[in-house]
Amino acid sequence: MPDTHALARRFRVGYLSHVPHQSFLDTAAQHPEMEVVRIPLEQPEEAVIQALAGCDAYYVMASRDELPKPFHVGKALLARLPRLLMVASTGAGYDTVDPAACTEAGVLLVNQAGGNAEGVAEHAVGMMLALLKRMPEAHAAMLAGNAGDRGALMGRELRGRTVGLVGIGNIGTRVAEIVRLAFSCRVLACDPYLDAATIAARGAEKVEMPQLLAESDIVSLHLPLTPESRHLMNAEAFARMKPGAIFVTTARGSIHDEAALHAALTSGHLAGAGLDVWEQEPPPPDHPLLHLPNVIASQHTAGVTHESRANITRIAALAFADAANGRLPPRIINPQVVPRFAERWAAAFGRQMAV
Repeated sequence: MPDTHALARRFRVGYLSHVPHQSFLDTAAQHPEMEVVRIPLEQPEEAVIQALAGCDAYYVMASRDELPKPFHVGKALLARLPRLLMVASTGAGYDTVDPAACTEAGVLLVNQAGGNAEGVAEHAVGMMLALLKRMPEAHAAMLAGNAGDRGALMGRELRGRTVGLVGIGNIGTRVAEIVRLAFSCRVLACDPYLDAATIAARGAEKVEMPQLLAESDIVSLHLPLTPESRHLMNAEAFARMKPGAIFVTTARGSIHDEAALHAALTSGHLAGAGLDVWEQEPPPPDHPLLHLPNVIASQHTAGVTHESRANITRIAALAFADAANGRLPPRIINPQVVPRFAERWAAAFGRQMAV
């Protein structure tokens, strides 16, 4: 049963425009200690911010190009939301949130890591298979009327190849499992935050980036966008990849340098690329990478499945429900803020949190 003190002042959660799936609202409705408020975007900016200022928590869109800049969670917005205690992104990523600014303001930040792992992992492996079998090139050749010589489109098989994963969290671990068990692949992983034993338990060999690039037939990205990872895959990195290798990313735009990737593909050094994420989303129709026959492209849809959306929104609603009931939710991005967050929560609700 919900705590009666919590019911005295409900924990108000605000979201802008829409939620990714009805599962969020259905799950939240099972927790009367929580009040969910929709804030329309079809009103003046000031009205939106005033509505957010009356909320304890903000369920924020994770895609940076879908959310108007004034409503990204940074110092400027947080300064206008003194009541705000918690922010949760609508996905595993949190590109629209500045974690350091949240910590400075005493605001807890959580994401939904792992909730869309299956959808994204299947998408990444699907891109690997399509590129190795040269499906985009075959499609382009048929459209152009140049598909008479099937031998010119000879592909390769995934079985027995070396797959290099840059990052091996929830999604990378599932990719490793699929390619290892279904295709007998050797899996390498570069992840500075995990030791060799942990990476081995997740089905891969721990290596450093130069070795991964040099030995992998396929390089697949599964890491967040941070100042350290921005343009990690630059011209030098692509040059270090094996000739004829394939590059796949379902991570975040800006981790790879799009101009450098285009050069590596048009020079023939790389055989193909599968791109679900972009510097600008969606990319403009005249983007050079969209017009290469050896590129397969999607619009940040790897995790956009019915199952993944239902799962991540349910997880988010449960995280807000934890906070509403004075419990710390899982998947905290800025754990250093917990003591101050707990103090602010206690001041708002008149009792101590269970931390």
